[in-house]
Amino acid sequence: MRCSIFRPVTCSIATWLLVATVAGAGVVRAAAAEVVDAGLLDAIRAVDAGGVRAALDRGADATAAEPDGTTPLHWAVHADDAGIVELLLAAGADAASTNRYGVAPIALACVNGNAAVVRLLLDAGVDPNTTLAEGETALMTAARTGAQDVVELLLDYGADVNAAEAWRGQTALMWAAAEGHAHLVPTMLSHGADVSARSAQGWTPLLFAVREGEIGVVQTLLEAGVGAGESLPVAQGRRRGGTSAEREATGLDAFLLAAANAHYELGALLVDRGADVNVASRGWTALHQVSWVRKAGIAGSNNPSPKGSGAMTSLEFVKKIAAAGADLNARVTIRPPAGITRLNFIGGTPFLLAARTGDAPLMRLLAELGADPLLPNEDGTTPIMVAAGVGTSSPGEDPGTPPEVLEAVQVALELGGDLNEVDAKGETVMHGAAYKHVPAVVAFLAEAGVDPAVWNQPNSREWTPLDIVENVPLGRGIQDNPATAAAIRAVMERAGVAPAASAP
Repeated sequence: MRCSIFRPVTCSIATWLLVATVAGAGVVRAAAAEVVDAGLLDAIRAVDAGGVRAALDRGADATAAEPDGTTPLHWAVHADDAGIVELLLAAGADAASTNRYGVAPIALACVNGNAAVVRLLLDAGVDPNTTLAEGETALMTAARTGAQDVVELLLDYGADVNAAEAWRGQTALMWAAAEGHAHLVPTMLSHGADVSARSAQGWTPLLFAVREGEIGVVQTLLEAGVGAGESLPVAQGRRRGGTSAEREATGLDAFLLAAANAHYELGALLVDRGADVNVASRGWTALHQVSWVRKAGIAGSNNPSPKGSGAMTSLEFVKKIAAAGADLNARVTIRPPAGITRLNFIGGTPFLLAARTGDAPLMRLLAELGADPLLPNEDGTTPIMVAAGVGTSSPGEDPGTPPEVLEAVQVALELGGDLNEVDAKGETVMHGAAYKHVPAVVAFLAEAGVDPAVWNQPNSREWTPLDIVENVPLGRGIQDNPATAAAIRAVMERAGVAPAASAP
C-alpha cells in the first residue's frame, strides 16, 4: 500500500482491515474457522475484554492468523484497547507478526497514536524501526498522526529519526511538517532529525510546511536555524546548459512557494526573516504570481485558485513586499504555469499580467505603488491591449468576466493607455475585444476614440476583429460570436467604414 503526504493525506494503514472485513469475512468464517476462533475475533471487534479472556480460557489460539495473515492482535490494536492487547500478548500472540500487506500491529498503533499500546508492543520485542512494505517506519506514521508521546517513545527505544521511506524518500520530520505538527519538531530535532534532508524530488521539511501553509512549523524551523531562502532543485532535464550549481539555483524557493499557494501571511513571515522579495529563479516574481493566484480562470489546464491560509489578503501581501523592495516593473523571462493562453508572457510586468486577468483592483494598487502601467511585453503588446483581450485562449473561461474586463480596460485607459497602438503581431485593442467576446468593451473603445483606420486591419494572421468573431473558429476556444460581431459592425457603420480585406 502506498501512502503519501502529497495533498491530501487520506490513505490509512488500516485500509486492509476494511478489505478483510467486507471482502473476506466469508473466508474467515467458513474456510478458516478451524484456524481463527470466531468467538475471539467477535469479542475483540466488540472491544469486550471479558469475552476475549473467556475465549482464551477455552483454548482459542492467540497466534492464529486469517488467510491474509491478519491476527487477533492486529484487530485488538486496531480496536485501540491496551487491555485486550495485553491479554493477547500474555497468551503468546506474536507482537511482530505481519499480514500479507506487510502491516505489523505497531503500525496500526501509531495510526491510532496510542502510546500505551505502542509501549506494550515495544516491550514485547518489536523493532522500533519496523516498516511497511515501502519503508514507512512506525515513527513516520506517528509523526503523520501527530502523537507526541508515541514519537517520544519510539525515539527513546531507538527509532531512526532520519530514516526515509522508499517511494518518495521522505522522512518523519517531513511528514510532521506537512501535517502541521509543530509540537513534534523540537522533539525530533533534539533526537538529531536532519532539517536539511531532501526527498527524492528535493523537498525539505521547511518546503513541505510552506506548501501546506503550516506557519507554526515554519516558525519553529526558522527558529532552529533553517534559512528562509530554501529552494527546490530544478527537475532533471527541465532546463538546458549551465553548471549543476546554476541549475540548483533555479528551483522554486520557499517564498515563491508560499505565494503560489496563497499563504500570504506565511510569505510575509519569510520576508521578515530575510527572504528575497525579488527572487525570480523560475522566470517570474511573486508580484507576477499574485495575478494568476488571485484569478486562475477555468480554461484548459488552469487550476482553481488555492485555498490559502492566514489573515493577510493578497493585496496586503502586495503592499508588504512592495514596501520590502519588490521590483514593481520586473519582467517575466520564462513562460509561467498560468494556464492555457495565447499571450506572450515574456517581458510582461506584474501590471500587464493583472490586466490579463481583468483584475482592476490589483492594477490600481500596483499603479499607486509606482508600477509603470504602460510597459508592454516583448511583442509590444501593451497592458490596455491585454486588458481588452489580446492573448485570450478561451473566452468565457479565461480569467475576467465581461464587467471585470471592461473595468480593467477603463483603468488602463485612465492610466494613460494608448488605444491606437499596434503590436508586433498586428493586434490592437479591438482585436482583443473580439478575442474576448465582450461587446461592452467594443462599444466603450469606440466611445473612447479608438481609430477604425488602425484597428480595422488584418493582423499577422490576416484576421481583422470582425473576422475573429465571424469567420475564424480558432481551435477549441475562439468561435463565432454574433453579439460581438454585431457590436463591431455597429461601430463600423457609425464610423462609415467597410470591413477591411482579409484572408479568404
